Amino acid sequence: MWLIVWIALSVLAPLPLAPAAPQAQVQAAASSKIWIGRYGEFEEFIRSAKIERIKEIGTGVTKPRHAYFAPGGLAGGAVLKDLPPGRSQGFWESYKSEIAAYKVDRLLGLDMVPPTVERNVDGHEVAAQLWAENTRTFGEVKQEAPPNGLRWIYQINRQKAFDNLINNIDDNAGNILVDPLWNAILVDHSRCFTASEKMVFPMTQIDRPLFEKLRALDKATLLKEIGALVPPGSSIDSMLKRRDIIVAAFEKIAKEKGEAAAFTSYTPPR
Repeated sequence: MWLIVWIALSVLAPLPLAPAAPQAQVQAAASSKIWIGRYGEFEEFIRSAKIERIKEIGTGVTKPRHAYFAPGGLAGGAVLKDLPPGRSQGFWESYKSEIAAYKVDRLLGLDMVPPTVERNVDGHEVAAQLWAENTRTFGEVKQEAPPNGLRWIYQINRQKAFDNLINNIDDNAGNILVDPLWNAILVDHSRCFTASEKMVFPMTQIDRPLFEKLRALDKATLLKEIGALVPPGSSIDSMLKRRDIIVAAFEKIAKEKGEAAAFTSYTPPR
């Protein structure tokens, strides 16, 4: 739960200012989100690229593996999750939830979850997610000051709303990756989309575009996009109930404290 506490405090307390980076370092930094604007292209590549070797990552209870693609393609590799849908160690787990999280990310226009597809590897249907190169985990950077505190809080506010929506009960600090530009990249969603209506993360503010996209989600769209991927039963209805709780929470903040308290005025640079 330390991750929740740190994030909550980061919103309430001023962030330390980071020293200006040398110009050469700024020029050398590059986004690890190489898939933005090329979603279909990357999805097809991950689904069909030749795998030269597979290596155990060695971290994570779900035992993800690192698949290395043949050189010269769009990307160097992918994370493989071989988790048949079902209960394990007291949790619902499914490789399909990884794919569903990516599809919801696309519906909301977040660009935080790397492209994730279903692929057959060694006779098993698995989730194959683009390997985000040149990243560190949130746990590795949590003592550092982001170069733009407002932009970082904007991203974390989005992460909290997204994880509450999909019921991401795993608040492991290794599930938020940070690239050289301090872009937040979200991974490991195999335990999501269960029926709980509990809000995992505290929410204090959100940007208006994401709020409107959340409010516009409807059952027909979700059934079409992720109905075959989430746990059977009331998963979609539970997700919409969580959406209603999220929307109501920010509407309450706006009513009691004003629009500026609920909806950030920060707009990320294009």
